[in-house]
Amino acid sequence: MRINLKNLTVQVLIAIVLGIAIGQFFPAVGVQLKVLGDIFVKMIKMVIAPIVFFTIVIGFANMGDMKKVGRIGGKAVLYFEIITTFAMAIGIGVMYLVSPGSGMDTSKVGASAAEVAKFAKQASDTPHGFMDFVVSVIPDSVVGALAKGEMLPVLFFSVLFGLAMAGLGEKAKPVTHFFEKMNEVFFRLVSIIMRFSPFAAGGAMAYTIGKFGVGSLFSLGKMMGSVYITMFLFVVIVLGLVARIYGFSIFNLIKFIKEEILLVLGTSSSESALPRLMERLEKYGCSKSVVGLVVPTGYSFNLDGTSIYLSMAALFIAQAYGIELTLLQVVTLLGVLMLTSKGAAGVTGSGFITLAATLTAIPGNVIPIEGMALLLGVDRFMSEARAITNLIGNSVATVVIAKSENQFRTQTEDSSTDTTGEDTVYIGNKIAASSEA
Repeated sequence: MRINLKNLTVQVLIAIVLGIAIGQFFPAVGVQLKVLGDIFVKMIKMVIAPIVFFTIVIGFANMGDMKKVGRIGGKAVLYFEIITTFAMAIGIGVMYLVSPGSGMDTSKVGASAAEVAKFAKQASDTPHGFMDFVVSVIPDSVVGALAKGEMLPVLFFSVLFGLAMAGLGEKAKPVTHFFEKMNEVFFRLVSIIMRFSPFAAGGAMAYTIGKFGVGSLFSLGKMMGSVYITMFLFVVIVLGLVARIYGFSIFNLIKFIKEEILLVLGTSSSESALPRLMERLEKYGCSKSVVGLVVPTGYSFNLDGTSIYLSMAALFIAQAYGIELTLLQVVTLLGVLMLTSKGAAGVTGSGFITLAATLTAIPGNVIPIEGMALLLGVDRFMSEARAITNLIGNSVATVVIAKSENQFRTQTEDSSTDTTGEDTVYIGNKIAASSEA
């Protein structure tokens, strides 16, 4: 079989393999190559906020019907909460079944106290109360929120701006048209940035292996295995069942977004694939308006992989210290996780920082925060699994909402070959194509 070296998937795969080799045999070089991944993630973050803003505003303006907007938003949030709860419950169930933390040696935890203190400090600087969370969603400055790439404040302003434009009707058409052209420019910019993605994936992987070594993959193998198996089962069984109920295949969807998954695998960041994912889901059949509303919202409210990791990590630390949690404490842990996990997507190193926030927010501090040091060595490897699970979870959510709203185009051929440049108009289950003159 002939390998097409111009294919982005092939390039990313080759880069990941080369990164592993460099990290293993030239660890010092591998650690220095971290800068490639950092550069790429920064370039992607540079365009995320404007793309989210334009996409949401355009979606709202084109919908027109505010009841429809409210219905889609309500369905999305309800779906997110139900699926996230399932994700955390599965994680807790597996931890009690496998109990990977039992018998863990905690005598050397003090050696990493300084690193844990850093995450604890970042967590303490982040508000955790419900009202604090609500207030933090409202930006002090729109320009500041866009400049800093703060997802929740950008979402809040985008929704308000979209509602205002939808209320103006025909008067807002010139602005909508301008935003559509600007959105095209930003997506073109993304396609340029994506050419750097193989270097980023290779550099990030070289850093991971060079910094921690292949051996670190096995140092906490039982915990890592539990996390990977849980996320695999969640994707295949839970999300697979949801997909089947709504008439599509989870495996076909995963195959369709394989390039985005590989990119996340290399960079350990689901944000790196956000702009491309929105494009791909439109090509898969979801309407632009649904994609524009559900995907960005999901990146803050539908973190399935992060939720699984947080619930399992908290219980792992408890098991390592021989702490038996009561049913009430487990339910409290779930409740705290439902809140602390919501802002995780917008924080660098979000998994570890959010774990620190969760442990400090549990009444009585029954789980010692210094136990996080037990996970420092392998957190990087588990971050890839949770980022990929987040990506797949948001993709499934978007398709589900699109289908439930009759805003999904049934494919008769591979949409990736569609180069007509036509805009698709969704009317119930029927579609019509219109081209701009």
